[in-house]
Amino acid sequence: KLGGRIKPKRSISAIRPLFLCQPYCNNSIVKGNFKTIVQLPKYVDPNEWLAVNAFDFYNYVNIFYGSISDFCTPRECPNMSAGSGCEYFWMDGQKKTSKVPASQYIDFVMNWIQTLINDENTFPTKDGRDFPPTFVQTVRAIFKQLTRVFAHVYHSHYDKMLSLCQEAHFNSLFAHFVSFGREFDLLDKKDIVPMQELIDIMDNNGVLC
Repeated sequence: KLGGRIKPKRSISAIRPLFLCQPYCNNSIVKGNFKTIVQLPKYVDPNEWLAVNAFDFYNYVNIFYGSISDFCTPRECPNMSAGSGCEYFWMDGQKKTSKVPASQYIDFVMNWIQTLINDENTFPTKDGRDFPPTFVQTVRAIFKQLTRVFAHVYHSHYDKMLSLCQEAHFNSLFAHFVSFGREFDLLDKKDIVPMQELIDIMDNNGVLC
């Protein structure tokens, strides 16, 4: 006003997400990369290694999400999203898709994974029980859903991670997750698109293997 130019407002979509900004994108509790951590140890069955790590990633993601879940409400997160233009729909056992709030979607994910882990036919724990032929596909499906949880937390709740001083731990968990997924071909390229910029930063920093 007063004869001057009105500065156009910056669109919300043009604002760079916090998790891609310095210094947060470089915060980590791990120095170096995860190569030696994710490699299959000698004399360990590959499926056992996948099972143990899938269980651990599920638990850690569940713990981190639990720390910010009070802010992930149907009002604040009416859909399961990961940034502008990325929305996930839940598919039930009858292959019916539905739009649900992020909190409900993530609750479905965690319950679904817990059910798989508790199923002796899928995650055998007793001597003499073999892993099913479809076990790797099951782990890939678990990684797909956990990737979506990571993406939602990064895009919608990273400010809460910063407030709780958890970003370095969360970044390290994500780097470990991606490194393990790469090592055993568990991640589909289209599933990591919402997190590709952060993955590129981690690659450039030599964090990922």
